[in-house]
Amino acid sequence: MDHPRELALDVLIKVDKKVDKKEELSHIAVGNVLEKYQLAPKRDRAFFTRLVEGTLEREITIDYVIDQFSKTKVRKCKPLIRALLRMGVYQILYMDQVPDSAACNESVKLAKKRGFSRLSGFVNGVLRNISRKKEEIIWPNRAKNEIFYLSVKYSIPEWILRFFAKTYKMDVVEKMASSFIQNKETTLCCLKSRAKKEEIRKELEDEQVVVRDGQLMEKALKISNYDSLYRLKPFRDGKCTVQDESSMLAASLSDVKKDQIVLDLCSAPGGKAIYIADELCGSGKVIARDLTEYKTDLMEDNLERIKLTNMEVQISDARILDKQMIEKADVVIADLPCSGLGIMGRKNDIKYHVTEESLKELASLQREILKCAVQYVKPGGILLYSTCTINPQENEKNYQWIIENFDYSPVDLTKELPKNLTIDTAKDGYIQLLPGIHPCDGFFVGKLRRKSR
Repeated sequence: MDHPRELALDVLIKVDKKVDKKEELSHIAVGNVLEKYQLAPKRDRAFFTRLVEGTLEREITIDYVIDQFSKTKVRKCKPLIRALLRMGVYQILYMDQVPDSAACNESVKLAKKRGFSRLSGFVNGVLRNISRKKEEIIWPNRAKNEIFYLSVKYSIPEWILRFFAKTYKMDVVEKMASSFIQNKETTLCCLKSRAKKEEIRKELEDEQVVVRDGQLMEKALKISNYDSLYRLKPFRDGKCTVQDESSMLAASLSDVKKDQIVLDLCSAPGGKAIYIADELCGSGKVIARDLTEYKTDLMEDNLERIKLTNMEVQISDARILDKQMIEKADVVIADLPCSGLGIMGRKNDIKYHVTEESLKELASLQREILKCAVQYVKPGGILLYSTCTINPQENEKNYQWIIENFDYSPVDLTKELPKNLTIDTAKDGYIQLLPGIHPCDGFFVGKLRRKSR
């Protein structure tokens, strides 16, 4: 990885929606590069990753700044020039360890190297102007337009902020928006069937990883100051897996019992299925399904590393009723495809790709899957409905729709939540976790019991 800036430039062009509507998702594009250069120095890999992810995370803010200093609006620039400018501005505004001169010079070099010598002066002029006048940037007036102010400050599309404001007060909206651009530690779920938590902690600390306990779940460890997960021995040995505490909490609320059959309908990458299989300690069976071979391969890879014997991976379309599974499962996990508005801090693409129209389409898709899901639960069994979004249409309204249309009743969650988590709606069988308010991703969990005949 001799030229991390050039690799970052390639990824930023690949994920630019304006270039190709079928663009690659950023976390996949970044992952592919890191896998190719897995033996490169940690410093170069970290620089590449931060440059790509940071530039995408702050794209709206960066474009606002560029448009103040460029006669050609950033959206009208050629894709390579647009990516170079964004990447350069990110280094100038947010990477203190990079001298402004280096950010400008390297961007100019890349423009020339890629055949844009005649535009290298434009790149140089815009970046040096921003560098000289960054203290003079005119930011939006909050009093005149609060939504626009928050959009530029936290780099979130205005329509998403307006959408949040329909449900939550503006101080809550700002806390959520702020949380999306904060540095995120990696959360690990320690698998008790493989090793004790303290053993995993010691192995991580022996590798100079910074480790602290999670804030909600006993099995959670937060880690930072590491290069690659696959360079960490406890991860390679299958003693832990990556999983946010919100997802762990959802899985724990299933409250599985020994020898039970669990069906996870839209499982990839398999965090909840693995958590539950681990809780079953080798008994019972967890069937983890997803739509495509790509997704099931991800789960198979995880399963091979973790070596849980009571979990099986299957390809299946959750919209199509599997008659052989009707009333066969003690617990059904329906963590369904959703808008992902609760995890925008981890996946930068979401805020730029999701649309108001897609929210309605997803809510409809979820109900299509739920019509099948409700049939797989044994009488007296549990249906756990969850999403990683904070959209009432996909969450509370779908939860209520199940109660109104099928033979299910809410399960009081009050005593099942962690001691330091209190949510009023738990008594009604569901909770909405909010990023910036709760110490985890945004997540909805609703628990229902199928009525016995």
